[in-house]
Amino acid sequence: MKLRSIEEANFENARVLVRVDFNVALNNSAEVEEHFRFDIVKKTVDHIATFPGVKIALLTHFGRPSGEPRTTGQPQGESQAAEYSVAQIASAAARSLGRKIVCVSDCIGAPVEEALGKLDSGEVLLLENVRLHPEEEANDPLFAETLAQPFTLFVNEAFSVCHRAHTSIVGVPKVLPAYAGFRVLEEIEKLDQVRLSPAHPAIAVIGGAKIETKLPLIRAFEENYDAILVGGKIANEALDEKIVFSEKVLLPRDFDSSERLDIGPITTAQYIQVIKMAKTIVWNGPLGKFEEKPYDRGTLAILQAMLETDAFVVIGGGESLAVAEKANVMNKIGFVSSGGGAMLEYLSGHTLPGIEALKEERSL
Repeated sequence: MKLRSIEEANFENARVLVRVDFNVALNNSAEVEEHFRFDIVKKTVDHIATFPGVKIALLTHFGRPSGEPRTTGQPQGESQAAEYSVAQIASAAARSLGRKIVCVSDCIGAPVEEALGKLDSGEVLLLENVRLHPEEEANDPLFAETLAQPFTLFVNEAFSVCHRAHTSIVGVPKVLPAYAGFRVLEEIEKLDQVRLSPAHPAIAVIGGAKIETKLPLIRAFEENYDAILVGGKIANEALDEKIVFSEKVLLPRDFDSSERLDIGPITTAQYIQVIKMAKTIVWNGPLGKFEEKPYDRGTLAILQAMLETDAFVVIGGGESLAVAEKANVMNKIGFVSSGGGAMLEYLSGHTLPGIEALKEERSL
């Protein structure tokens, strides 16, 4: 797939809007629990910053202000704007990027213009949560123009939300010259590799919840993978609903208990034997209720088996990343995708609106 690459752009004296995904989890003390989403943006920001006179602003969503309140330790009665403000993650982003982060009170209008005017060399703006504006999720074309107005170029470095037709993902590229960041380019390259031309034997490990979201992925892997190992809640749902699969799909033969909160020892041993033969492994979703011991045993055993192979391992999905990060093995995995839903849809063969927006030819 040919996308307009960041390497094709001249950022000299440009005002660059970079769409990132800093939608990280916070603990009950309002502290950032993961840094992966910050770290993967650094290469693109550093590249843009090498151009003289350039000014960079980062734009992200942070939770769903229109939905249920997030658990952040915010005192009861704090306004929604404060509860969902990206100011809470600015220091963590600054540490990962190695740059001073200047927070802006909005993502549109005079506050952005004023902050760009005052921005010093080496500093980066962090615009306020774009989802505080309902027009973002509505893909409002007027809002796209307003977002784009202070800027001259746009870079998409948020693969994980490219499956969403939101204003900052698909609307702004219709207004500004748009380019794919280094991470987006790498996501497409690596996912195309395991989707279109995997080394065989090719194995997929699919867990987590919501069988309706994982079933298209399982069906896609049935076409050209050698085995699909299924666990987690979706395995229970598949068994209960008596879903018929090809012989490539292996469902659990036993569970840890009558509650079926984890795969059992017989299934774990069988899955490990299959994994040992693999040359390609794609993993999405834990195989049990990993947040609660001892129901993490199956997931951790399967993860360890993957790491002991010579296979090219690709993992994705928030829960899978959480398992790998907690086990401190992120640097031992072939490729860690930032996408959950985006990875699922892309590997299932669906087009992603945000990616399509980066390859459309248009006159600006």
